Amino acid sequence: MNVTPRIRSFGFVLLTFIAIAAFATPSHASHSWNNYHWARTSNPFTIKVIDSMTPDWDDNLATANSDWNTSTVIDVVEEQGDESARTRKRCPAVSGKVRSCNAAYGYTGWLGVAQIWISGGHIVQGTAKMNDSYLASSSYNEINRQHVICQEIGHDWGLGHQDESGKDLNTCMDYASALDNPHPNGHDYDQLKLIYGHGDSTTTVAAMPADVANAELNTPAEWGRLVHQVGRSAIYERDFGRDFKIVTHVTWVDADHARAHSH
Repeated sequence: MNVTPRIRSFGFVLLTFIAIAAFATPSHASHSWNNYHWARTSNPFTIKVIDSMTPDWDDNLATANSDWNTSTVIDVVEEQGDESARTRKRCPAVSGKVRSCNAAYGYTGWLGVAQIWISGGHIVQGTAKMNDSYLASSSYNEINRQHVICQEIGHDWGLGHQDESGKDLNTCMDYASALDNPHPNGHDYDQLKLIYGHGDSTTTVAAMPADVANAELNTPAEWGRLVHQVGRSAIYERDFGRDFKIVTHVTWVDADHARAHSH
């Protein structure tokens, strides 16, 4: 499928964000994902998100990119990518960029997956996948879909969950089972300031061995070692040695939806 490149910048949108008094300063932020971050020499740094999504997801991706662009440390630019079924199913990573995909990945038990390729402690490339086998059904509405895509892309910046107890913290990075918070909040932006509050001597685009850079890990067996599990959230780590690894964050389907779609 030939696709004409399209680049969309979000530098002009969302000049305000939700602020919560308890999270008024960066010193309160505490949900870095193991301090993984993109290396860069200055802030804000530009990161391109490749749109390999069907048209019915384009508004969701644009909203998520706009929300994260509100951060003072990230300049998010959306880039049109291949939307063919094959590319969306594979969702191959691209060095220095994040690719966002949707497809009917099957009744795998997961709603969304974020993966980051790590060289040392630095993110080199990332992907975010939304599973239409569940999310395209009537069981999930637009707010649910927005919550999932906002969170998976947020993980690709190096963010973890704000809370995993089930509290509703009015952010897509919380663990509320209702999936009813479609946007980040001030606490998320504060955490990004902390994560990217230091300088790096180089940019994040680094050479990775082909067996790591081109790896496509699609099942729990391929994801590697389970390093964290709380309810519907799990983190896996595949260590390739040589200081290279792929880390996978999984959002599982809740028990009711899993039963409804079981065969």
